[in-house]
Amino acid sequence: MKAAAFASFGGPEVMKVMEFPEPQAGPGQVRVRVKAAGVQHFDCAVRSGLSPASVTVRFPQIPGNEFAGIVDQVGEGVTGFGTGDEVLGFGILNCYAEYVVVSADQITRKPKTMSWAEAGGLSGNGQGAYAALKTIGVNKGDTILIHGAAGMLGSFAVQLAKEWGAGTVIGTASESNHDYLRSLGAIPVTYGEGLVERVRAIAPNGVDAAFDAAGGAEAVLASVELVRDRGRICTFVAPELIAEFGLANVRTERTATRLAELAELHAQGKLRMLIRQTFPLERADEAHRLIETRHGRGKIVLTLE
Repeated sequence: MKAAAFASFGGPEVMKVMEFPEPQAGPGQVRVRVKAAGVQHFDCAVRSGLSPASVTVRFPQIPGNEFAGIVDQVGEGVTGFGTGDEVLGFGILNCYAEYVVVSADQITRKPKTMSWAEAGGLSGNGQGAYAALKTIGVNKGDTILIHGAAGMLGSFAVQLAKEWGAGTVIGTASESNHDYLRSLGAIPVTYGEGLVERVRAIAPNGVDAAFDAAGGAEAVLASVELVRDRGRICTFVAPELIAEFGLANVRTERTATRLAELAELHAQGKLRMLIRQTFPLERADEAHRLIETRHGRGKIVLTLE
């Protein structure tokens, strides 16, 4: 099979299309013929050698941790799925490929109304936003601040916060993304100097919880100044500040049940996805360059014929 992989750590240029043996489904597993695979910052960290110690890299390594496709092989003991089923799912590695093998408890059915690109890019950011908001809590009427709200992680967080009863969702973004945030139900503010004052002008009674999906000390410091309970502040992009400020530590374990819930919200029109750009496997290096700019809105996805 063809896959986008790297044979050494480095920049986006190390990503190449390579030939690999087709994987086979073992007991409790399914093999999926991949139609789309989402691109995440985690993939870039793996490629550059900065992934967590719990992730084992073996060269040549196929990155990618979310996918959608068609089940074409079912291992012994698997029930509930059969060949031909359209699914979306997650792994840790190996999703930038024509075929991926995962445990049957890592997939859920793809709604008919969801495009392959949307399905391939839902799991990582969708489940990440879900876990973050569950950790900091979203109570009815809360005012929630989301930094980096125009990115896919932030966009999911905005929509889930509104779905779960937040009264006001404030999202930081560049001015070019303000109309987009308004369309999701957020009140946009420009990041940068004076952010705390701008947020206070919108929420004079205070901010109840904050999620940093943008990165950098600025977002965390602003959140600490605005939110009374630091246990209701979390960050995915500045882990070195969690212990320093006593912030919430998010457990981001993904589950098929949670993914199915997100897929159903999408099917109901309650969880929108903006596909920023798609690339074929042969241009995985370009996809990595684009996501590493940390600018722009929406999801970057690799698509396969």
